[in-house]
Amino acid sequence: MNEMRAVGAFIGLAIGDAMGAPLEGLPPRSIAVTEMLGGGIHNTLPGQYTDDTLQASALAGTLIQCRGFDPEDFAGRLVRVYRAHPEFFGPTSRAVLDLIESGLGPEAAAARVHEARGGSRSNGSVMRGIPVGIFYPPEEVRAASFAASRVTHFDPAAGEGSAFVNRMVSGMCRGEEADAAFEEALRACRDAELKDLLGDYRAYPPEPSLDAVLCTHCAVRVFLEASSFREAVIAAVNLGGDADTVGAITGGLAGARWGHEAIPESWLSALQDRGELLDLARRLWSASRV
Repeated sequence: MNEMRAVGAFIGLAIGDAMGAPLEGLPPRSIAVTEMLGGGIHNTLPGQYTDDTLQASALAGTLIQCRGFDPEDFAGRLVRVYRAHPEFFGPTSRAVLDLIESGLGPEAAAARVHEARGGSRSNGSVMRGIPVGIFYPPEEVRAASFAASRVTHFDPAAGEGSAFVNRMVSGMCRGEEADAAFEEALRACRDAELKDLLGDYRAYPPEPSLDAVLCTHCAVRVFLEASSFREAVIAAVNLGGDADTVGAITGGLAGARWGHEAIPESWLSALQDRGELLDLARRLWSASRV
């Protein structure tokens, strides 16, 4: 059961990413998209994922290869996927990875971009962080989440969003019920704004925002209010906005709750690189610190 939840979390992230990709940047849908489509701002094919899954796969590769998080290894993997698919990467990650490729260390690069841009509170490190939740047990998730976030996003609010989601994933992959995993993540959260938004999550509208804190609230709220994997992902991506990222985070949470077997077969059959992603997810769980 736990392996199916772990595989579900990783594949759920990719599914949500691919479902949301053609809806990115659009207003909320009046008629919901319920199957894999192509198109959108990146002109993706049906089932094609974006940098959410590319970065999550890079993170999974680091955790498997290094038996834990290693910032230099992860930064190198990010640079390689960035160069292969630059069109998918956001401005914060692009600026940091350009500096890393020029020879600057990851944390120094992230700090420089944070200062130059007047912040780095975007959601790029939240969307990719779920492999940390799969790999690490709950008591180790927070430190690893911040370390993985700081490779590109120096702002601690981005780290808090990632840590919140990853703590929920870690707990659910190890048998916790969703409500218990949520309460534990809320207890550990030290960002006042995020804690306020999620402490009374129904009081605030879900905003599919590029902002790490708002995006985290949006995905967690949609997930907690859903009764199935399918319902969670459909609700998430049809909000529009940063649909692929909200879809990826929601899909990862939903997969950790309901397991790989809950993902609709029509979505799985359309998913790009399904076999490779399944193999990566299984190897990540096999290497994990259960």
